[in-house]
Amino acid sequence: MTSKPLLIAWLLSVIATLGSLYFSEVLQFVPCTFCWYQRILMYPLVILLGIAFYHQDHKINRYVLPLSVLGMLVSGYHYALQKIPALRAFETCTSGVPCSGEYINWLGFITIPLLALIAFIIITICMIIMRQQRK
Repeated sequence: MTSKPLLIAWLLSVIATLGSLYFSEVLQFVPCTFCWYQRILMYPLVILLGIAFYHQDHKINRYVLPLSVLGMLVSGYHYALQKIPALRAFETCTSGVPCSGEYINWLGFITIPLLALIAFIIITICMIIMRQQRK
């Protein structure tokens, strides 16, 4: 059984975590409520996937998949909140930084929630591949 999906998932979680810390600690971007939820779902993946890769535990997907799928939902909604003006009427971020705000907008569509969404999607795909390899 190959460990590439596990390694890719772990490296991606590390990159996503370091990226979020760079945005908040170096660039001083204040995270909104949904950004915090995405962090809560991503940060443990660094530890879980790192330990699983070290021990070659290919059953880790049962613990990672719920976090990554929930992360996809949160970041997908957050991205939609930024890009679909009609959804701003349902915005739940009422204090501090608005969740519809965009600190970055590369190429007119790449925002922080999109980067998180892509990371969660790739991690989810890696976990599904690992689950299929075990069967």
